[in-house]
Amino acid sequence: MLQKVSGYIQSHGLCQPTDKILAAVSGGIDSVVLCEVLHQLKYDFALAHCNFGLRAEDAEADQLFIKKLAKKYNVPFFTENFNTRAFAEQEKLSTQMAARTLRYNWFEQIRQQEGYDYIATAHHSNDTTETILLHLTKGTGIAGLHGIPPKNGHIIRPMLSVTKDDIYEYVTERKLIWREDSSNQTTKYQRNKIRHEVIPVLKEINPNLEETMLHTAERVSHAESIVAAYIENLRQQSIKEEEEAVYASLTPLQNATGLPVVLHELLRPYNFSYAVVLELVEALEGISGKQFDSPTHTLVKDREQLVITRRNLSSFGSILINEGDTDAEAANTRFSIKYVDADKYKLNTKPHVAALDADQLKFPLKLRNWQEGDWFVPLGMNGKKKISDFLIDKKVPANLKGQTLVLVSDQSIAWVVGQRLDNRFKVSDKTERVVEITMSSSRSS
Repeated sequence: MLQKVSGYIQSHGLCQPTDKILAAVSGGIDSVVLCEVLHQLKYDFALAHCNFGLRAEDAEADQLFIKKLAKKYNVPFFTENFNTRAFAEQEKLSTQMAARTLRYNWFEQIRQQEGYDYIATAHHSNDTTETILLHLTKGTGIAGLHGIPPKNGHIIRPMLSVTKDDIYEYVTERKLIWREDSSNQTTKYQRNKIRHEVIPVLKEINPNLEETMLHTAERVSHAESIVAAYIENLRQQSIKEEEEAVYASLTPLQNATGLPVVLHELLRPYNFSYAVVLELVEALEGISGKQFDSPTHTLVKDREQLVITRRNLSSFGSILINEGDTDAEAANTRFSIKYVDADKYKLNTKPHVAALDADQLKFPLKLRNWQEGDWFVPLGMNGKKKISDFLIDKKVPANLKGQTLVLVSDQSIAWVVGQRLDNRFKVSDKTERVVEITMSSSRSS
């Protein structure tokens, strides 16, 4: 097992022995083996676990088990609780897709904050087979046929060359303990139906199905690289990334062959489905302003360009600022925090800076995106105003409006981030200590 995983890491250039790895751990057999392999290969790694609030006592037991696992390996442990059902309902996603979106968004947040080089998941060759079959069943393009890529940005899958049988042999050999998720046995979920009912039939035809699928995925991946070179050329001509949004000019795409496929590939980093892209292509000749959503981004057609903004998912987790913290990060925004005696402080009134009366704040503070019903008392006013009305008055564009963060002290909004302070938390003649919070784009850092 160790030799097979180590060889796969090297041959696919997944990471270096000195890299710091954040291991995504559910507590199941696959992720437990991933931890043991990383330990045996002497990687510097940490454990990250999501509690999606879907399995009651079992989820709490999983969380405790992984905490003990981190203690066994003497490595850092990160965990987060999510209201997955609320997120799925709001975003009109399946529970599984909602969990996946929240999970990877949070993993990347931890990776950046804590200085890890890669996020490692425990996918293996059986997962590749299931993924390809699932994509074929639902309909897919070339990307759906490469299965699960060994490396995708900062995400690596070091165990793709091993089978489930290899994993069972390894836990027996190492006498490892894991948590069994009963939902893996039900055929209620599509992937489980393929795993338990379809693949056994296909293996009667080809007993080496996993190996065959892995080789097929690699060949498709090479073909995909040819297409990628063409797409990258178009990307250089049409895509412009700014701090607040990504702008895609439609002019270079006018003569593109197979526009839906080309546009789908260009928009792939922003997770727009092919069905949404087809709707977008039909709307290109229409009036501006129509909005399209992916699980992570919002797109608006604006004359001869597309405006793409990241959706803020932080309210479904928790971004807390404890007293004494000097930095924080939410979505694509970084916050620097300093504490100054009032008599030594020179007031900064720029919109990206919040100067707050420390004695009026109740820690921990919370950063989240604004919600319907939120209100505050705008600086210079005595009466309260709904955030929704405030943003309309400020003429904030529709998809940028959804990105607006608020800083919350107890249950009160102290700052509409980048827009306006709340009058109740302003620095005054009575202020003895100031908390100054400065925002900047995390892309530029």
